Amino acid sequence: MTPEPATVPIPAATLVLFRQRTGTPELLFVERSRAMAFAAGALVFPGGRVDPGDHVLAQQFGDDVEDGASRIAAIRETLEEVGVPVGLPPLSAAEISGLRAALQAGVPFGQALSAIDVTLSITDLVPFARWCPSHAPARIFDARFYLAEIPVDAPEPIVDDTENVRVFWATAQDVLDLADRGAATIIFPTRRNLERLALFDSFAAAVSHAARHPIRTITPWVEPRDDVPHLCIPTDLGYPITAEPMHKTVRG
Repeated sequence: MTPEPATVPIPAATLVLFRQRTGTPELLFVERSRAMAFAAGALVFPGGRVDPGDHVLAQQFGDDVEDGASRIAAIRETLEEVGVPVGLPPLSAAEISGLRAALQAGVPFGQALSAIDVTLSITDLVPFARWCPSHAPARIFDARFYLAEIPVDAPEPIVDDTENVRVFWATAQDVLDLADRGAATIIFPTRRNLERLALFDSFAAAVSHAARHPIRTITPWVEPRDDVPHLCIPTDLGYPITAEPMHKTVRG
């Protein structure tokens, strides 16, 4: 079989998790291992590739199988990476541990859920954005971003110590400030999304904003502005900053 070209986009999904205890909502972040090929050492939201099993399971949830599979992937990856259940009924620590172990062993998500008689719901996820950068020479992800809120008493996240080395809650602005001080690395799509997420004082405000803006695949492009190359995105998709000088950009 002839392998697909390395530049064929890989379907992926990301989950932006909100938790609001007091004041500004916090978001869940993971720090990628420096050994990873993609976004090594960067702060990102939980997520990963859409698996074939996600498409199989998505057939239970309506006609838009691609969107359904992406929602399932976002939920599955978040559970596997950080042990936070989304779209699931309350689970014991033992059930969460067992599901994570099954997923890490390669058991399809649907099969793992059936084994403990748990039903998945994907309707609580809110579509927020879709990014497909085209500059990477070897690996391009076509990533759908979803929003979800978890209760303040939800299980605390658990770092997996494989792909990720740290997991924590912080506001969007906190992470932007860390990056600006050189204390954290964030890639271009993450920065743009954090700038947008920093606009919101609640999950409801984020959902309302998302509903007012279309979701089109964002593929950044380079254009000169005052003779300085800038990496740009569309201006009508809800992002407060839509261009950045190339010398400031951490691409990904």
